[in-house]
Amino acid sequence: MSYPGYPPQSSGYPSQAGGYQSQGGGYPPQGGGYPPQAGGYLPQGGGYPPQGGGYPPQAGGGYSPQAGGYPPMGGGYPPAAGGYPPQGGVYPAPAGGFPSQAGGYQQPQPGGGFPSMPPGGGGWGAAPQGYGAPGGAPQGYPGGAAPGQQPAPNYPSGGGYGSGVPTNPQAPAIPTGYRGSIKDFPGADPLRDVEVLRKAMKGFGTDENAIIELLGSRSNKQRVPMVAAYKTTYGKDLLHDLKSELTGNFEHLVLSMMKSPAHFDASELREAIKGAGTDEACLIEILSSRSNAEIREIVKIYKAEYGKTLEDAINSDTSGHFRRLLVSLCQGNRDERENVDISLAKQDAQKLYAAGENKVGTDESQFNAILCARSKPHLRAVFQEYQQMCGRDIEKSICREMSGNVESGMVAVVKCIKNTPAYFAERLHKAMQGAGTKDRTLVRIMVSRSEIDMMDIRQVYVKTYGKSLYTHISGDTSGDYKKLLLKLCGGND
Repeated sequence: MSYPGYPPQSSGYPSQAGGYQSQGGGYPPQGGGYPPQAGGYLPQGGGYPPQGGGYPPQAGGGYSPQAGGYPPMGGGYPPAAGGYPPQGGVYPAPAGGFPSQAGGYQQPQPGGGFPSMPPGGGGWGAAPQGYGAPGGAPQGYPGGAAPGQQPAPNYPSGGGYGSGVPTNPQAPAIPTGYRGSIKDFPGADPLRDVEVLRKAMKGFGTDENAIIELLGSRSNKQRVPMVAAYKTTYGKDLLHDLKSELTGNFEHLVLSMMKSPAHFDASELREAIKGAGTDEACLIEILSSRSNAEIREIVKIYKAEYGKTLEDAINSDTSGHFRRLLVSLCQGNRDERENVDISLAKQDAQKLYAAGENKVGTDESQFNAILCARSKPHLRAVFQEYQQMCGRDIEKSICREMSGNVESGMVAVVKCIKNTPAYFAERLHKAMQGAGTKDRTLVRIMVSRSEIDMMDIRQVYVKTYGKSLYTHISGDTSGDYKKLLLKLCGGND
């Protein structure tokens, strides 16, 4: 038997009808991970030209107009703007344009952009002329400072609002294609897979390499059905057998890989809360990086598995503004719209300035309201506006104004929203840096991000820390544990 593929067999298993079913609780693609592309959507080339009553001759030997064909119909529909049908999912603008709404769609501008989108040129603040209002009119902050407060500082001179290029880039350009390191294995069959696992575990000793090769080459939706297939075939519990055969970090990693993403997150949250201490960083990591749908699935599973709501568990184990932050995040009600209203982003930036740097004390509730409710693309715009306005990064302001768990929690939320792969690269580096390894953090991130953005995390890691994630894992772990982690990493950089 070879791993992880299967040798051809004359009397192999019959093909399974229907193939794999998508497991409930799997992570959908992340919404709002990266800022919208500058310039708005443009109509794609290649659309059909407006019809003029009859079809024009097609290039490349298409049909020519037939003699005696039907005459043009009177009173027909006018040609659609941009050609019919719209290519690439871009619909022609309706007559009269889109109504302008706060936070909603706005009238397209000449050149294809929207006033809610930054100008072309590579992201927020990259264009020398700045954002600018339609027609070039500068946009000022609405209203003034509250009574007894200092007015908000002016924008830097020299080119008007938005002319300064930020020193901290926000999120990188949206990568194309699948960014995970683990992919579906073609033709994988859970009945054959569990036969491999059974042979690896029965008898004297355990064939760990067979387990590593198999699990390290199957996606989560291919691993999870093995639990039911094992019980169907052998009448035994696969997780129980794995526990009895494996030990230590390798055992924890293998068992983590056998759970659906939502079940795994729920178990990690439970582990972070129960017992004497609380792993606050784990709570923030999971709740700040998951989508609304993922959080709601986690909450449902947590209640079913542990007989207590996640919110009650958080309330009983945390306190103060940090508790409020976690409770807000676990509602799974963040705005997930992609469009950005720059005027609203400016207002939010001013509110954050007034709640922190521009008052005695800090209004943590205002930070909580904006960071937990606004969409991620909107918040990236807010952070950019904030830096342009007061010349200080939002993270530094939080560190100056807050302390303890609420400070670290707010900073983590900001980092995750700004650049999710960079946030996880930093978490991985801290888990392996110095004496000892935070293995639970290492396992959680490697398992949970292996099918989402591991390729992006690897790129950020080697650029930020000067050596690849693969190399750091190799030097910081050992044995079968290291081999399976490196499978999840997916390669060296």
